[in-house]
Amino acid sequence: MFNSVIPAQMRLLPFLLCLGASIVLGLGAALVFAHKDRHSATYTQALALLAPIVTLVIMMVNGNIGAGLAVAGTFALVRFRSAPGTAKEIAGLFFAVAVGLACGMGYVAAAVVFFVVVAVFALLLEHFQFGKTGEHTRQLKITIPENLDYEGLFDDLFEQYTRYHDLVRVRTTNMGTLYELTYMIELKNAGISKEFIDAIRCRNGNLNIICGYESDREMM
Repeated sequence: MFNSVIPAQMRLLPFLLCLGASIVLGLGAALVFAHKDRHSATYTQALALLAPIVTLVIMMVNGNIGAGLAVAGTFALVRFRSAPGTAKEIAGLFFAVAVGLACGMGYVAAAVVFFVVVAVFALLLEHFQFGKTGEHTRQLKITIPENLDYEGLFDDLFEQYTRYHDLVRVRTTNMGTLYELTYMIELKNAGISKEFIDAIRCRNGNLNIICGYESDREMM
């Protein structure tokens, strides 16, 4: 059942079968990973095109060495995209590449089974919001002048407005004249209190403050 459909010498019918299957599965991958998420049209189109492109690359190489080089090159292209992507976008690209590899080697049945299983699994993870942080959890970025000691600077405000706070990163900005403090906090109330932000502004000299949900792009 899972044997390759490509004969030793390439023929038109197996070629069209593999290419057609990769196009259909590529479109399906684009629909699955764009489900309930906002993506640019170029990303969705690229995800649909990636599977048939990889299929042709694999079908054109001969021998295990050539296939290995093609796989390495394809994954290198996925890694060095011009625009940074979220973890889910990167997973979608690898998913399309895997489907294209299977179709390119002629394992159409295996590609279809793999697509169905992973697509259902991805939709279930999205439906049950697996790994999603609580509604009150936020990432807070505070910019302070370099002459301020950030240790314990906002502890009394955190005690008043948050259930939990943790300083996860400190970095210098603006040629070392400013510090950017990144906290993970859990608010006592669902909304971000204006009084909380105003109190921080009084401590940091009215410099930049960003409070929102953690971005996956920063982790890539």
